Amino acid sequence: MSKTIIGIDPGANGAIAWIKEGKPCVEKMPDTLQDLWEILRDIASEGKCHAYLEQVHSSPQMGVKSAFTFGNGFGHLEMALTAACIPFARIRPQVWQKELGCLTKGDKNVSKRKAQELFPSMKVTHATADALLIAKYGTQQTK
Repeated sequence: MSKTIIGIDPGANGAIAWIKEGKPCVEKMPDTLQDLWEILRDIASEGKCHAYLEQVHSSPQMGVKSAFTFGNGFGHLEMALTAACIPFARIRPQVWQKELGCLTKGDKNVSKRKAQELFPSMKVTHATADALLIAKYGTQQTK
């Protein structure tokens, strides 16, 4: 049985992507905790899986409210993965970007182009590109 690999780009403009038997799927980050839980629960119900959660932190440009909201969302992801019994690793953006040859230096178009190259059959957007690439990174770690 193959393992499903999940890539998560946290934040309101992020996404959850997963690759099972070479087939990629992606969902924009859900708006509610219930929707987040249902996505991860459904992925976990299909068999063995492992997630890679992008290790992010607030930046000095963020206001207090947005930094709190961002951190709160990251905690929701960790708890939903834990509740769904999905083992996960936190991965810094520089690590997966270097591995995939797409160091963005803040330019989201770099990761979008790379995701379109690796997943030509998918409709890739700025919101979904990083999650797809994190999932791809994860498939390379589990070989």
